[in-house]
Amino acid sequence: MSTRVDGRDTRWTQHRARRRRELVESTLRAIRGLGAGVGMDDIAAQAGTSKTVLYRHFGGRTGLFLAIVEAVDARILADLDAATAGADPEDPVGLVAAMVEAYLQLVERDPEIYRFVVTRPLVEGPVEDDPVAGLTGRIGEHLADELAAHRARHGLDPAVADTWGHGLVGFVRAAADHWLATDPRPPRAALVRDITAVFAPALTPQAPAPDPKDMP
Repeated sequence: MSTRVDGRDTRWTQHRARRRRELVESTLRAIRGLGAGVGMDDIAAQAGTSKTVLYRHFGGRTGLFLAIVEAVDARILADLDAATAGADPEDPVGLVAAMVEAYLQLVERDPEIYRFVVTRPLVEGPVEDDPVAGLTGRIGEHLADELAAHRARHGLDPAVADTWGHGLVGFVRAAADHWLATDPRPPRAALVRDITAVFAPALTPQAPAPDPKDMP
């Protein structure tokens, strides 16, 4: 008897997880089609269900928002992993440019999803663990790890990589928000170039200044 109950529990858990994924995908489609200010009625209609079902699976509007951020988080980190894999590890400027390009590609490809995440239209009251801060923090850690590894390979102090990684992510997010609101919007490549130019001097190892005693 207990084995049959356990089997039913497993199937029910799998069904709920699959249904949550389907509802998240329906929500993403609703955001893309109707904009970042989409409401629960619109999301339920897109999913072909009711708000009651959404509340049952996510516990409320905030729960659905957190599930969307989790899905976007996974996509961004996958894109950044791909950008890192395709970049020359000995070229930190190129690495940063590739990661900025990957981030801005997502913003440009899914502007309403990006707006939905950063404006939090479904959030009801304060959230104990800010999911957006958590997302940018993980991106910052990802970049900091890459920069630290590069500096360590070249005998440079890796400690600054943490500040650079997190600072660069904040800079890119502010630039992306402004870029998305600009009409007409400059080409993405121009923004990547401009952002990279700000950080290139710090990322490019400089030859030590000559000792005045050795100068003729």
